[in-house]
Amino acid sequence: MELLDSIVTSLTANADAIWQALGETGYMLVFSLAAAIVLGLPLGVVIFLTRPGGVRENRVIWRAANLYVTVVRSFPFLLFVVFLIPLTRLVFGTTFGTQAATFPLCFVGVAIYARLVEQILLEVPSGVLHAARSMGADTGQIVTRFLFVEARSGLVYALTSAAISLLSYSTVLGVVGGGGLGDFALRFGYQEYDYPLMYTTIVIVIVCVQLLQTGGHRLSVALDRR
Repeated sequence: MELLDSIVTSLTANADAIWQALGETGYMLVFSLAAAIVLGLPLGVVIFLTRPGGVRENRVIWRAANLYVTVVRSFPFLLFVVFLIPLTRLVFGTTFGTQAATFPLCFVGVAIYARLVEQILLEVPSGVLHAARSMGADTGQIVTRFLFVEARSGLVYALTSAAISLLSYSTVLGVVGGGGLGDFALRFGYQEYDYPLMYTTIVIVIVCVQLLQTGGHRLSVALDRR
């Protein structure tokens, strides 16, 4: 009962700050996911098409695109944020704030989703590509009318997985003043010994993950016509 009272008291006293932290996390997630869709999706398609034995084999493009994805995904995220500080300062004029903190998260989002897109497309039955070629479809038609249609459910589910990963990464962006729920839990919960507030914030993050997972799964199932 005392623990519950402590949680309620902490939530009441910090309600505005929690909403602000939630908004900062939402900002980072929305923009990094937008980058993942706008840039990561076509990058994954390029890697799939230009791979050895692919529809449009091109080893130079494939190696360059694959290298980017591999390097960014292999980089420890916190070190990657520090590595990008000069570029972040050049673009935004500062390295602090939610907007600047979202910048490295976008790079990671692109790399994560590109790799997932490649993997999803590799699972498309080869018969689909053979059928597309036999009908005289060009590369654009193969991608939009065959690959995307066949893989749409998997692409949505992959985007859901990417979103959950990005939400996890966003929790460490407090080191560059990015804010968000993770930074809030650390500064106002752990460092101020307000453990009920810290645990409650962690529960909020878990709830966000569950909402993303459930929403993505339902949309993926709805799009699966197999």
